[in-house]
Amino acid sequence: MVRIGSASSVGFLGLRAFTIHMQAFVSQGLPYFSIIGLPDASLSEARERVKSACQAAGFEWPQTRVTVNLSPASMPKRGSAHDLAIAASVLGAAGKITGDALARTVMLGEVNLDGSVLPVPGVLPAALHAKACGMNRIIVPEANADEARLVTDIAVTGVRHVGELIELLGGEARYTLSDLPEHTADDGHAMAMPPVGDMAEVIGQDHTKWALQIAAAGGHHALLVGPPGAGKTMLASRLPGIMRPLDENEQLEVASVRSLCGTLPRFGISDIPPYEAPHHSASAAALVGGGSGIATPGAITRAHRGILFMDEAPEFAARALQTLREPLESGCIALSRAKGTAWYPARFQLVMAANPCPCGFAYGTGERCTCRERDRVRYFSRLSGPILDRIDIQVEVPPINEIVAGVLPKDGKDSASMRQEVIQARDCATERFRAQGWSCNAQADGVWLRANTSRQAIELVNRALDSRRLSLRGADRAMRLAWTLADMQGKMSPDRQDMAQGIALRTRMA
Repeated sequence: MVRIGSASSVGFLGLRAFTIHMQAFVSQGLPYFSIIGLPDASLSEARERVKSACQAAGFEWPQTRVTVNLSPASMPKRGSAHDLAIAASVLGAAGKITGDALARTVMLGEVNLDGSVLPVPGVLPAALHAKACGMNRIIVPEANADEARLVTDIAVTGVRHVGELIELLGGEARYTLSDLPEHTADDGHAMAMPPVGDMAEVIGQDHTKWALQIAAAGGHHALLVGPPGAGKTMLASRLPGIMRPLDENEQLEVASVRSLCGTLPRFGISDIPPYEAPHHSASAAALVGGGSGIATPGAITRAHRGILFMDEAPEFAARALQTLREPLESGCIALSRAKGTAWYPARFQLVMAANPCPCGFAYGTGERCTCRERDRVRYFSRLSGPILDRIDIQVEVPPINEIVAGVLPKDGKDSASMRQEVIQARDCATERFRAQGWSCNAQADGVWLRANTSRQAIELVNRALDSRRLSLRGADRAMRLAWTLADMQGKMSPDRQDMAQGIALRTRMA
């Protein structure tokens, strides 16, 4: 009688999960262990890890041919997270565990040569997928158990050793836990994230704070232009503190991305939107994702539902900047490689900061600027027209010329009060767009905007179009800004003043 051992795991193409069904077959022949079904190099190496780990648990490895098939065979599989499921399928084929012990169960975990089970990335999205597929149990490394328990209505079991797995599934094992090393899900690099700073700590810049509050309220992209030391980076880093808190589903989305990147233990679950600030030397692959085989997430995916801040934006490579164009519109990124296409979410708010020229002092009268005119033009032209056209808010950040003695920075408007106003404006937009399924004004399409904006307000847009101050895309974005300005003031719709301010925010003339 042929005995087949079965187990299930979860694989990923980007953030899209799929179930991997494993079947192990112990047959006659010379001793050999093979894994088939498009495994990558690290998954192929599971042969030696699984064999040694099972023997460390007291299992006598079959001195015949052992074959493990990973189904669906057409889908590429990668990583060491499938070790535990491979071990369970072989144990089932050898009769070490009962045949029905793994019904409706998903397993994830890397095994070490001594039988210990090591933490792996991607446990949270795997648990969400298992629940959606009707599984009722997930077995994971003990270090990942708390992460898996974030998903309700599915039983979570953490194991530290393959021997524990064997006993859990009805078999007998011989092993000891006393000599096993301690492992954490972040390999010992866990750290507390610094709190988001308060807007009240920024001296002056009331107009820029107001512009960023509009950006937070409407989900708009922003460009800050000003000399060095004006506070552009300081302001941008405080933007997450005034944004609407993430709801439960958004928190799970962000946590799933961080789990896949292996950084969830460092960040934890939080309602504060993520903040990513790649260095200006970052490549296109670092921004959008890349790598051999199946592409891994980049900065734009890690910034999903939050802020992607690009300081010294003109210093970024032109190719890296151009890769942002499609994600800014679609809210996702599809990365095609020879082994498959990986899909990642990328619905982020882009905030750029730039100096007005290479030396940074071409502001006001420009008397301190040492740049030639052509150098100034060439420097800022690195931000191409198509990129700038996608930036809703473009504002000047002037230098601070005076510090008043005895006035504390926190005498200004704080993040808590600004955030409350943002929440109220977002609630207005969410209620208005309930039928369309949009959550903010930045998602409204041109058809809706033109149909619902007053004729008097649209007249201003037409004038800006006629004078070439705005493109057609820019006109839609100016109307979105006007609706956000109206929401901030509790109006039902924008008037001419709101539209004028929206156009001014688009053209750096506010």
